[in-house]
Amino acid sequence: MTEDRFLGGRLSVLQPRAGYRAATDPVFLAAAVPARAGQAVLDLGCGAGVASLCLAARVGGLARLAGVEIQPAYAALARENAARNGVSIEVFDGDVTRMPPELRTAQFDHVMANPPYFAHDTPPAGDGGRDTALRESAPVGAWVDAGLRRLRPGGHFTLIHRAERLPAILAALDGRAASAVLPLIARAGRDAGRIIVLARKGARAPFRLCAPLIVHAGAAHTGDHEDFTTAAQAVLRDGAALAV
Repeated sequence: MTEDRFLGGRLSVLQPRAGYRAATDPVFLAAAVPARAGQAVLDLGCGAGVASLCLAARVGGLARLAGVEIQPAYAALARENAARNGVSIEVFDGDVTRMPPELRTAQFDHVMANPPYFAHDTPPAGDGGRDTALRESAPVGAWVDAGLRRLRPGGHFTLIHRAERLPAILAALDGRAASAVLPLIARAGRDAGRIIVLARKGARAPFRLCAPLIVHAGAAHTGDHEDFTTAAQAVLRDGAALAV
């Protein structure tokens, strides 16, 4: 187990030394959730709780913060990480295809998700925990369905994924929500590797493709140091919101 710091040291998070380890994606995800005090938020596939902790650090006074995690060891870590950071998170063992009974009739103002990035037929990873976190057992459409079912009318579903999965995500949202997409680009001039999708349940606004967020400065990494852009640094270190 390692102790890792997020948001410039504001959060202390325990993570497995081997297996799936959260990096920047859950931080960007949490930054894009347009939550306000008094609202309820559900984190699908919460892992060790990093996205939920980052959101709670930025938005005080949430009425409810809940997480669902398929791997019991990671669910236990999420509970421990919530306690060590003084954050109230209800963490349930479960999956998008078998929602915990406590959540089957619950409704939230926001649902966020960081689904597994790789298709089920991708060769498995060597570590079981990492494999479960990164290789999907349910299609991305099932994540969209689960998220929308848990939302109140007009609620927001925020999801981060690989850019190549965007067509499947938009197909699952078609006719059910108004969507905006924020591309995440490693460096200027490159294709987007990740996308953040923000969808409002039941809305009919035109689709929006936002200007990309460039994560790293310069054309290439030039040394053993961080080279985040000012915009990325504001999110990753200062806990700023990310407009979508």
